[in-house]
Amino acid sequence: MSDLKPRLPDTEKITINVGAIDLGHIDLLVQEGFYSNRTDLIRTAIRNQLATHAEVLRQTVARRTLVLGLQDYSKRDLEAVRKSGTKLRIQALGLVRIAQDVSPALARDTIESIAVLGALQASAAVKAALNDRIH
Repeated sequence: MSDLKPRLPDTEKITINVGAIDLGHIDLLVQEGFYSNRTDLIRTAIRNQLATHAEVLRQTVARRTLVLGLQDYSKRDLEAVRKSGTKLRIQALGLVRIAQDVSPALARDTIESIAVLGALQASAAVKAALNDRIH
Protein backbone atom coordinates (compact mmCIF):
# COMPACT_ATOMS: atom_id res chain seq x y z
CA MET A 1 0.00 0.00 0.00
CA SER A 2 1.44 3.36 -1.02
CA ASP A 3 1.08 6.61 0.91
CA LEU A 4 1.84 8.69 -2.17
CA LYS A 5 -0.71 11.35 -2.95
CA PRO A 6 -1.67 11.86 -6.58
CA ARG A 7 0.27 14.69 -8.17
CA LEU A 8 -1.89 17.72 -8.83
CA PRO A 9 -1.17 19.88 -11.85
CA ASP A 10 0.90 22.99 -11.16
CA THR A 11 -0.74 24.88 -14.00
CA GLU A 12 -4.31 25.83 -14.79
CA LYS A 13 -5.71 25.76 -18.31
CA ILE A 14 -7.26 28.95 -19.67
CA THR A 15 -8.83 29.72 -23.01
CA ILE A 16 -8.38 32.99 -24.86
CA ASN A 17 -9.70 34.35 -28.11
CA VAL A 18 -7.11 35.98 -30.36
CA GLY A 19 -7.76 37.89 -33.56
CA ALA A 20 -6.55 36.41 -36.84
CA ILE A 21 -3.86 39.04 -37.37
CA ASP A 22 -2.48 38.68 -33.83
CA LEU A 23 -2.49 34.91 -34.24
CA GLY A 24 -0.64 35.27 -37.54
CA HIS A 25 1.99 37.43 -35.83
CA ILE A 26 2.35 34.83 -33.07
CA ASP A 27 2.77 32.04 -35.62
CA LEU A 28 5.34 34.10 -37.53
CA LEU A 29 7.42 34.62 -34.37
CA VAL A 30 7.23 30.89 -33.68
CA GLN A 31 8.29 30.07 -37.26
CA GLU A 32 11.21 32.49 -36.98
CA GLY A 33 12.40 30.72 -33.84
CA PHE A 34 11.75 33.45 -31.27
CA TYR A 35 9.46 31.07 -29.35
CA SER A 36 9.15 27.29 -29.37
CA ASN A 37 5.35 27.42 -29.76
CA ARG A 38 2.30 29.63 -29.21
CA THR A 39 2.08 28.70 -25.53
CA ASP A 40 5.70 29.74 -24.97
CA LEU A 41 4.99 33.21 -26.41
CA ILE A 42 1.79 33.64 -24.40
CA ARG A 43 3.46 32.55 -21.12
CA THR A 44 6.35 34.92 -21.80
CA ALA A 45 3.94 37.79 -22.50
CA ILE A 46 2.05 37.08 -19.26
CA ARG A 47 5.27 36.96 -17.22
CA ASN A 48 6.40 40.25 -18.77
CA GLN A 49 3.11 41.95 -17.85
CA LEU A 50 3.27 40.57 -14.31
CA ALA A 51 6.85 41.88 -14.00
CA THR A 52 5.73 45.28 -15.30
CA HIS A 53 3.07 45.46 -12.59
CA ALA A 54 5.07 43.70 -9.86
CA GLU A 55 5.03 46.60 -7.39
CA VAL A 56 1.28 47.16 -7.70
CA LEU A 57 0.72 43.42 -7.24
CA ARG A 58 2.96 43.35 -4.16
CA GLN A 59 1.15 46.29 -2.58
CA THR A 60 -2.29 44.86 -3.35
CA VAL A 61 -1.40 41.46 -1.89
CA ALA A 62 -0.17 43.17 1.29
CA ARG A 63 -3.23 45.45 1.50
CA ARG A 64 -5.69 42.59 1.06
CA THR A 65 -3.75 40.32 3.41
CA LEU A 66 -3.78 37.55 0.83
CA VAL A 67 -1.84 34.39 1.51
CA LEU A 68 0.53 33.72 -1.38
CA GLY A 69 1.15 30.28 -2.80
CA LEU A 70 -0.45 27.04 -1.71
CA GLN A 71 -2.94 26.61 1.12
CA ASP A 72 -3.94 23.04 2.00
CA TYR A 73 -6.88 22.26 4.28
CA SER A 74 -7.08 18.68 5.53
CA LYS A 75 -9.99 17.04 7.28
CA ARG A 76 -7.97 17.22 10.51
CA ASP A 77 -7.36 20.98 10.01
CA LEU A 78 -11.05 21.70 9.57
CA GLU A 79 -12.08 19.46 12.46
CA ALA A 80 -9.72 21.50 14.68
CA VAL A 81 -11.34 24.72 13.43
CA ARG A 82 -14.80 23.34 14.20
CA LYS A 83 -13.66 22.26 17.69
CA SER A 84 -12.33 25.80 18.35
CA GLY A 85 -15.73 27.28 17.49
CA THR A 86 -14.30 29.64 14.88
CA LYS A 87 -14.74 29.92 11.12
CA LEU A 88 -12.18 30.49 8.41
CA ARG A 89 -12.09 33.45 6.05
CA ILE A 90 -9.79 32.16 3.35
CA GLN A 91 -8.12 34.79 1.14
CA ALA A 92 -5.44 33.52 -1.18
CA LEU A 93 -3.49 34.28 -4.30
CA GLY A 94 -2.39 30.98 -5.78
CA LEU A 95 -3.90 27.58 -5.03
CA VAL A 96 -6.26 26.52 -2.26
CA ARG A 97 -6.81 22.77 -1.86
CA ILE A 98 -9.47 21.24 0.34
CA ALA A 99 -8.80 17.55 0.90
CA GLN A 100 -11.02 15.03 -0.85
CA ASP A 101 -12.09 13.45 2.45
CA VAL A 102 -13.60 16.74 3.72
CA SER A 103 -17.38 16.43 3.79
CA PRO A 104 -19.64 19.23 2.55
CA ALA A 105 -21.03 19.60 6.09
CA LEU A 106 -17.56 20.00 7.60
CA ALA A 107 -16.68 22.60 4.96
CA ARG A 108 -19.87 24.60 5.64
CA ASP A 109 -19.36 24.37 9.40
CA THR A 110 -15.82 25.75 9.23
CA ILE A 111 -15.48 28.05 6.20
CA GLU A 112 -17.23 31.41 6.42
CA SER A 113 -15.90 32.76 3.13
CA ILE A 114 -13.38 31.90 0.48
CA ALA A 115 -11.78 34.23 -2.05
CA VAL A 116 -9.13 32.75 -4.32
CA LEU A 117 -7.26 34.57 -7.03
CA GLY A 118 -5.95 31.54 -8.83
CA ALA A 119 -7.46 28.09 -8.36
CA LEU A 120 -9.61 26.27 -5.84
CA GLN A 121 -9.34 22.48 -5.77
CA ALA A 122 -12.04 20.66 -3.83
CA SER A 123 -14.59 17.97 -4.51
CA ALA A 124 -17.63 18.98 -6.52
CA ALA A 125 -19.79 18.39 -3.43
CA VAL A 126 -17.67 20.71 -1.26
CA LYS A 127 -17.66 23.41 -3.96
CA ALA A 128 -21.44 23.14 -4.22
CA ALA A 129 -21.80 23.38 -0.43
CA LEU A 130 -19.63 26.50 -0.35
CA ASN A 131 -21.04 28.07 -3.52
CA ASP A 132 -22.67 30.99 -1.69
CA ARG A 133 -19.41 31.65 0.20
CA ILE A 134 -16.99 31.62 -2.75
CA HIS A 135 -16.14 35.09 -4.04
